[in-house]
Amino acid sequence: MERSETGDRLRVTRGFRGLSVPQAVGYLEGLGGERVDERTVEGPGWRATLDTRTIPVGAYRLTEVLVTWEGDPAAVETVVLRFRLKAFRAPG
Repeated sequence: MERSETGDRLRVTRGFRGLSVPQAVGYLEGLGGERVDERTVEGPGWRATLDTRTIPVGAYRLTEVLVTWEGDPAAVETVVLRFRLKAFRAPG
């Protein structure tokens, strides 16, 4: 996890395994965001940008979705927590 705060802006990046970009976008839309493009969602006081990377795990390779939220610190803290709960409870 990466976290930085500058003035009145907070930036948080977290990785999620077992989640696809379309699923992540759907979760963000369910949390009040609107899709800007395939990998960007904006909500009240926050903007989320998605990226992917491949992580080697033994003989396997897993895709990790990286979500970077930026915006008002209170809004970002809230959406990150709610997103983590949704991603944690999601099957497969």
